[in-house]
Amino acid sequence: MFPTYDVIVVGAGHAGCEAAVAAANMGSRVLLVTMNMQTIAQMSCNPAMGGVAKGQIVREIDALGGYSGIVTDHTMLQFRMLNLSKGWIMSSQRGKIDRMIFSHKWRFILESHWNFDFWEDMVKGLVVKDKRVVGVQTGMGLEIPARSVVLTNGTFLNGIIHIGEKQFGGGRAGEKAATGITEQLVSLGFESGRMKTGTPPRVDGRSLHWDRMEVQPGDEHPSKFSFTDTPPLRDQHPCHITYTNPKVHEMLRTGFDQSPMFNGRIRGRGPRYCPSIEDKIDRFAERERHQLFVEPEGRDTCEIYVNGFSSSLPEDVQYKALRLIPGFEEVKMFRPGYAIEYDYFPPTQLSPGLETHLVKNLFFAGQINGTTGYEEAGSQGLVAGINAHLAIHGKEPFILGRSDAYIGVLIDDLVNKGTEEPYRMFTSRAEYRILLRQDNADLRLTPKVAQIGMNHLDERMERVREKETKSAEIIRYFENFSVAPDEINGYLNSIQSAEIRQKVKLLGILLRPHINIKALRSALPELDKALQRFDSETQQLAEINMKYSGYIEKEQEMVDKMNRLESVRLHDTFDYHALPSLSAEAREKLTRIKPRTIGQASRISGVSPSDVSVLLVHVGR
Repeated sequence: MFPTYDVIVVGAGHAGCEAAVAAANMGSRVLLVTMNMQTIAQMSCNPAMGGVAKGQIVREIDALGGYSGIVTDHTMLQFRMLNLSKGWIMSSQRGKIDRMIFSHKWRFILESHWNFDFWEDMVKGLVVKDKRVVGVQTGMGLEIPARSVVLTNGTFLNGIIHIGEKQFGGGRAGEKAATGITEQLVSLGFESGRMKTGTPPRVDGRSLHWDRMEVQPGDEHPSKFSFTDTPPLRDQHPCHITYTNPKVHEMLRTGFDQSPMFNGRIRGRGPRYCPSIEDKIDRFAERERHQLFVEPEGRDTCEIYVNGFSSSLPEDVQYKALRLIPGFEEVKMFRPGYAIEYDYFPPTQLSPGLETHLVKNLFFAGQINGTTGYEEAGSQGLVAGINAHLAIHGKEPFILGRSDAYIGVLIDDLVNKGTEEPYRMFTSRAEYRILLRQDNADLRLTPKVAQIGMNHLDERMERVREKETKSAEIIRYFENFSVAPDEINGYLNSIQSAEIRQKVKLLGILLRPHINIKALRSALPELDKALQRFDSETQQLAEINMKYSGYIEKEQEMVDKMNRLESVRLHDTFDYHALPSLSAEAREKLTRIKPRTIGQASRISGVSPSDVSVLLVHVGR
């Protein structure tokens, strides 16, 4: 009935979709197995993409040939640039999404690939022979052969939903949990754990008093996520802001004795940076209010997402508390919030290519690795899908370093440090933030995937080359064009910047604080004319490279020093217990994690600088 697939992807969430389409674009014949074909790329929680550091990840997925950015641009309701007050390097993109159209667009993209099949069923186990995965077993009793398998199970592995004192099996509201995989993997020697996440209630927008809330509009000039020619965002939908108050908090406290978080029924660790509303008022009891974002789920629905009110309290307590919030006095609830517990596998059991140490050609991506967020999941799925294809062809894995991408930081953190709580990416986790910018993600990453044979990138590579050429041309213009005092002093006086007394290069003016290309174009007609043929994204890239050139050079020097350690290879069969000079902790963790390089070994928690020196001596460096 089934051919032998090159890659089988289990699960059709954000990780699964990116994994499947990446493997297909590499040339593999792919089967995507999902329990429900109607929930492909479902936004189980917040209908949004991007955010702090997450926006950079979506741009990187797009630069690597993934589709999250493209789908986001086609389905956005609102766009906002976050953290602009901290400068362009720290800013991040965020888009509100039409949840139903997002899922529909993803399915259309997947179905457009000729070497791509679907099967609606639950995978209850793997077929493993000689420590190599060779297929999957489904709930219908079918055995489907494969040369490699990517597990992207999300919150479905032995998932349990909690609402007050009620609990029932499920991967998310209305869908059953997946069973069998955890038990089999544990029997094969894998270590598993439990994590918890949650979601807020959904409410009827027709029952809200919008005039009693603050309006939060989108940016006046919205940008986009993809480097391709996706449509511009028009007709933005506003979000709204309201706040809890002491009466709301008091009502929520009446349900604490029935809360699964406080009475011990939930054992899994929840996300530190996205706590439930009951956790907020318990941990921050001194605060009289908490901000809530009231966000639409789509253009053609009245369903509303109450961002900031995640809860697992009894549904009647949630309902009564909601009615005490300004604007929610007559609210009708579509469904209550809930918490969900699920199995994950500590990611120190993976290689940097996301292949498991114990079973060859088996890859994990997404929440099974302990992460949280659509963006983190999608990026892992893309890398796992690429490497599932490369593995069956005997090629070296595709690995992104910490200086290559936020995705590289994410995966490096997971496989070397592990995580005991849902991992979320922040800009502060990256050492090389000036290099890992949104504007240069295509320059950094598109050539890398083009080199390993991903299809559909010819036009993208042409864009990259054109962008590099035109950016360099703008920089040369600023380096060579001189401006006279009578041309620029009027503008400099208007912004209280020092006048010039003789002709100076335009680059010197641009490097002053609070001066940018846009402002200079307004002040200098000749410059405005010269730059008209360059798009805004290329101008922005050139401006950042000029204004931050000193910082970029320093950071690149740091990268070059670290890369010397990355070039010193270690083998999987390296016997660390034969080196008594290593600390006991280092021997244990190096043996378990199996680092590929000295650089990776140096980032493992518990491996000291002296341990690294011992390794360098042993390998002759």
